[in-house]
Amino acid sequence: MSTTATASTTSVASVASVASWDDLVAAALLGTERRTPPVAPRPGQDAPSALLDAAALSTVRRRAGLRPAPARPLPGRAPEDPRPALPTAARSRLALLLADRSAPGRGGPRSAPDLAELLPQWLALANHHGYRVPDALLPALLDAARARTDLRPEALTLGGPRALWLARLNPDWKFALRGAAGRAPTPLPEPSDVAAAPDDEQRLWEEGLFAERVSLLALARHRDPAAGLALLSGTWSTERAEDRLMFLDSLRDDLSPSDEPFLEQALSDRSRNVRATAAELLSALPGSALAARMAERSRGCVALTTDEPTAGERIAVRPPDECDSGMQRDGIVAKPPSGRGKRSWWLSQLVEATPLDRWSEWFGGRTPAEIVALPVTDGWQADLHAAWCRAAVRQRSAEWCRALLGTPAVAPVTAGEAAPAAWRDPAKLLSALPARERAEWVAEFIASHGLSDAFRLLGVCTVPWAEPLGRAVVDALDIARDAGSYPWSFSGVMGLAERCLDPSQADRLEVLTAIPDETEGAAPGAGGYWAEAFQRLVGTLRLRAAMQAELAPA
Repeated sequence: MSTTATASTTSVASVASVASWDDLVAAALLGTERRTPPVAPRPGQDAPSALLDAAALSTVRRRAGLRPAPARPLPGRAPEDPRPALPTAARSRLALLLADRSAPGRGGPRSAPDLAELLPQWLALANHHGYRVPDALLPALLDAARARTDLRPEALTLGGPRALWLARLNPDWKFALRGAAGRAPTPLPEPSDVAAAPDDEQRLWEEGLFAERVSLLALARHRDPAAGLALLSGTWSTERAEDRLMFLDSLRDDLSPSDEPFLEQALSDRSRNVRATAAELLSALPGSALAARMAERSRGCVALTTDEPTAGERIAVRPPDECDSGMQRDGIVAKPPSGRGKRSWWLSQLVEATPLDRWSEWFGGRTPAEIVALPVTDGWQADLHAAWCRAAVRQRSAEWCRALLGTPAVAPVTAGEAAPAAWRDPAKLLSALPARERAEWVAEFIASHGLSDAFRLLGVCTVPWAEPLGRAVVDALDIARDAGSYPWSFSGVMGLAERCLDPSQADRLEVLTAIPDETEGAAPGAGGYWAEAFQRLVGTLRLRAAMQAELAPA
C-alpha cells in the first residue's frame, strides 16, 4: 500500500473513531445533501463515499470491541413420544397440507379443493388414531397453529411433548406454553402409573406449565372427580384469577353433586367472572342449594292462574322488584345489558337457573310440551320461553329442548322480525339432542324451508352428516341450481358440505358436475359456477376419502 493511501485510510479511521455511530446513521438516513456527514472526504472523493468508508470502519471497530458472551447451555434432550409414527402416505399428505397453508399467492382452478380447510379435519382424524407428528414437521405444524387458533388444540395434541419442548426454544411458539388446549397437549400418565406415583402428579400440578396443569386436572377429574377436585383445592387460593376461571370451567364435563361445597365457596371469590361461572355450574346441579334458592325465587315470580272469563289456565308472571345481595351472590347480574329492562333481566336469570323438573311439579304434573303450550299473560312469553331455552341447554334436558323446538315445519324467524317464535334459538336447543335426532330435525327443516335459514343449524350437526341430512342438503342445492339461483349465495353451505358430507356421497354427486342449460331468468353464468362448485365438492369428498384411507391403521 502506498504512503498516500495509508495516510488517507488512517485519516478516515481517525475521523470515524471521533464521529459517533448515531451521527453516521443519521447522515446516511437523511442523505449527505440534507446533512453534512461528520467525516471529511479524501482528495478526489465525494461526501457519500466518505460517509460509507467511515461507516464501514466504524462497524469493524464496533464489532471488534464486543466482548464474547458466555455460551448458553444446550437444551435438554427432547422427551420421548411413544405413540406410533404416521404411515408414509399420511406423512406426505401432512407435509402437503402444511406447505399449501404457507404458500404465498397460491392459485388454481376454483374447482380445486381448499387444502387449508381440510387441515383441521386431518389433524382430528390423526389424533383419533393416536399418531404422533414426524419430528421434521413439528416446526411447520407449530407455525400453522400460531397463525390459526382453531388449529391449536388438535395441533398440540398431535405434537405431544416434543411440541412443548420445541416451543420453549422459540418465542414465536409461546402460545403452546400458556394456552390450554381442548385436548391434552401432552400424553399424560396412565391411571395406573399416576396411582403408583402420586408425588410425580403433585409435582407436575405445582410446577408444570399451565397447559400441562389443565390437562392433568382434566385427566384426574375423569379418573376420580374427588381426587381431581382435591388437587385443585390445594392451590386454589394462590392461583391467578384468570387461571381460577379456566380451572373452574374444566370441572364442567365431570360435574357431580360432590362438587357443590367447593362451588359454594367459589361464589364468594374475588373475581366476578369466577363467581358467575360457579353459579352457572351450581345451577346445572338440580339438587344443589343454589338451584333450590333460585327455584324458590322463581316460584314467587311465575305461577299458574285461571282466566275467569274463559276459565282457561294461563301462566302469570310478576318479575322481581329488586336484585338483593343474596341474588347477586348467587350469580344474578344486577345491571342489565343496554336496551333490556331491569326486572325482565332479573327474571330471565332466575328462571334459567331453576331446575326444569320443578315446573312440572308446580304446574300439576304437566309435560314440558304442555307447559310450553300454555299462554303467558301480559306479554311475558318471549322472556319466559327464552329463559327456559337457556335452562334446557344448560341442564341438557332433551325433553325440554324438544318441546321448545317444536316441529321443523314452523316458519323460521328472520332477523329483526317480531314473531311469537322469536325467543327460540334452534341451534342451541339442537345441541342437547342425540346426534341422529339432530340430523333428522335439520333435514326436515331444510325440506320445508330450504337452506337460507339452515346454516347455523348445520353447524351443530355431527360430522359426517348422517342421513337423511346429507341427502336433504344436496337436494336443496340441486333445486337452487335448477332454479337459476346465484351460486355464491350458497357458498357457505357448500363449504360446510365439503367438510361435513359423508365422503361416500362423491359418486352420487358426479352427475351434478355437468354445466346445466341456462334457464330463463337465471343469473348470467350461474350454470358454470354451479358446475365448478359441484366439481370442487366431489373432488374434496374424494380427497377426504383418500385421507381417511391413508390414516387407517394397517
